[in-house]
Amino acid sequence: MTTNESPRWFKSSYSNNGGNCIEVAANLTASCGVVPVRDSKNPRGPVLVFPAEAFSSFVAAVAQGEFERS
Repeated sequence: MTTNESPRWFKSSYSNNGGNCIEVAANLTASCGVVPVRDSKNPRGPVLVFPAEAFSSFVAAVAQGEFERS
């Protein structure tokens, strides 16, 4: 990921419990085609970078309940 643009991190509005949360920087999707993801409790820790299309597919699968426990 090479860009002059800095990630603008945000947490989901569903993450208000202070628990296990992630942050994403969706502002890099258009310019770099990626979605960086990090642990909100460790903002200086590692960042995973996913292709935007793969991250979009993951989010759609979550919304459709594909990862629900049986």
